[in-house]
Amino acid sequence: MINLENSIERIRDLLADEDSLEHLRQELDGYHSADLADIFLELKSDERLACFQLIEEEKAVDLLEYLSPQIQVEILGEIDETQASRLISKMPHDEAADVLGDMEDDESETYLDKLPHKFSSELRELLKYDEDTAGGLMTPLVLTVNSDMTVENVMKTIRIKAEKDNMDLYYVYVVDKQNHLLGVVSLRTLLTSPITQNVSDIMSRDIVKLHVDDYRDYIADTFMKYQFNALPVVDLYDRLKGIVTWDDAQDVIEEETTEEIYASSGIATEVVEDNILSGSILNAVRARTPWLFITLLGEFLAVYVANHFDHAIQALPIIAVFIPLLVGLGGNIGTQSITLMVRGLSTGEVTLSTAVHHVFRETSIGLLIGCIFGFLVIITTWGWQRNFELGFIVGLAMAINMMLATIIGTVTPFALKKIKIDPAVASGPVITTAIDVIGLAVYFVLVSAYLFECRIA
Repeated sequence: MINLENSIERIRDLLADEDSLEHLRQELDGYHSADLADIFLELKSDERLACFQLIEEEKAVDLLEYLSPQIQVEILGEIDETQASRLISKMPHDEAADVLGDMEDDESETYLDKLPHKFSSELRELLKYDEDTAGGLMTPLVLTVNSDMTVENVMKTIRIKAEKDNMDLYYVYVVDKQNHLLGVVSLRTLLTSPITQNVSDIMSRDIVKLHVDDYRDYIADTFMKYQFNALPVVDLYDRLKGIVTWDDAQDVIEEETTEEIYASSGIATEVVEDNILSGSILNAVRARTPWLFITLLGEFLAVYVANHFDHAIQALPIIAVFIPLLVGLGGNIGTQSITLMVRGLSTGEVTLSTAVHHVFRETSIGLLIGCIFGFLVIITTWGWQRNFELGFIVGLAMAINMMLATIIGTVTPFALKKIKIDPAVASGPVITTAIDVIGLAVYFVLVSAYLFECRIA
């Protein structure tokens, strides 16, 4: 690990001295590309460009793969088109397609026209697919052999193709003359098999594969379940089109996790195309406003509930003091239940078939915790106000509210999953608002009943 602050300061000092550019070049070449990407993220736009132009070409290609799409497009747009095209042509197909996909159509077309014909054609094929599908994530460079080849012939083919095409070597895929996927062989199996054995005898026919139109959530789940280094991608006719590698899957899983976290906070990631943290302020406002507006409407409902029971507040003003306590604890325990269920559904630990079990379990947990906290409230209120009845009402409302919050927090993700809506949105502000409204209603009903009994007495 590098000391980021010291590295940035040193690079800026060298940039300021024109006589030290050669020294700066050596300094930049000494960093790992991943570390250099962290440094570039902190540099200003003109500083990034100056440093990038000093880096030797092979390292520049490697560096581009670690940079965010925004910085990739920024740098490539500033350098000479011929140089930019040359750098893109040396990138892996899937990475190059991602870079071009983030550009404007006319700009990406300009680069495609300058790229070698074969590479350009392959990129155009990749760009036809949605970037969030297996077709958009895959690399078309895949090692294929025929089923009638021997292990010895396959090993020779590997040496020739791997050196020529610079492809990732995880598995060897067996295809027929029409490129239909027949089987897969691991390198370990090849190395430990007799060289005269036919590859069809050692290949696995039980193939875990992706379809070109499979979306990233399915891709992420498949990689997490089977733990393969790469998965083949086929079309409707089971023809091999490419592979998705583990590093691409890792990026997908990271994006999925990020979107779940954003969704749980009521941030609509589908509204914006650029980075929410560093992109346009207006786009960030657009992403965060919709759910907050819905929450505003929901909280007006809570205000209506409180206003409906204003007679109770006027008769016993002290009850208003306990509202934040009830709302806060109810919202927190409800969020806990939602988080557990959403994460469980995401990892497969929780399924729709076990929904009833988890609802009853969380309800029991919520009631038990509610009783514990309700008892603490009774004791505290009695010692503070010398009013056992008031403490009992608040404590009972606490127990009921926390139990209902866990029920809502548990049932909602299952309900959304059933109707094929991302359960992550369940943990957003809307559900929290619903818990607040119900909690207030329960509290005021109990207080009103208590005041009614007092009047009768």
